[in-house]
Amino acid sequence: MRDARRRILDTATLLFYAEGVRTVGIDRIIAEAGVAKATFYHHFKAKDALVCAYLAEQYELQRAFLPRLPGTGRAKLEEVFRRIVETSEGPGFRGCPFLNTAAEFADPAHPVRAVVADYRAWFTGFMRELLTEAGHPAPGTAAHQLLLLRDGVAVSGALDAPEQVRAGTLASLRLILDAPA
Repeated sequence: MRDARRRILDTATLLFYAEGVRTVGIDRIIAEAGVAKATFYHHFKAKDALVCAYLAEQYELQRAFLPRLPGTGRAKLEEVFRRIVETSEGPGFRGCPFLNTAAEFADPAHPVRAVVADYRAWFTGFMRELLTEAGHPAPGTAAHQLLLLRDGVAVSGALDAPEQVRAGTLASLRLILDAPA
């Protein structure tokens, strides 16, 4: 039974990221995952629950990966953004799953938007910790700027030339990190 849940979530992850949440129907996920409709509804009460599970898994993957990157303080911040840029240069990159999904759910009170908000709060807090570790004079403000930079990479990486995204990200990162007191 656990294997069926995994197949559903893996199938949804691929389809939601490649095509968007609203365009992919439950029947297609069920067919491509090779499960019965009853099995789907045993694991997920509704499509919104599956979307929340998809985003929660993406959140957990980043929360497990980013803190393990090498370095501390500024070096780790630079490594985080190098990895974000590298991801944006990869084949099949379609932007940020959180931003893409949030754009499809206009109601800020929707449970899907709550998962997105939780991720963004975590990312901002993680940036604040690293900025504090690096001795930045305004870690709260700079952490929010880094969230905006991350968002910019997620959008630009899907639209612009990789060298432009890389150069712009590194220049912006330096401006944020070298901000005077």
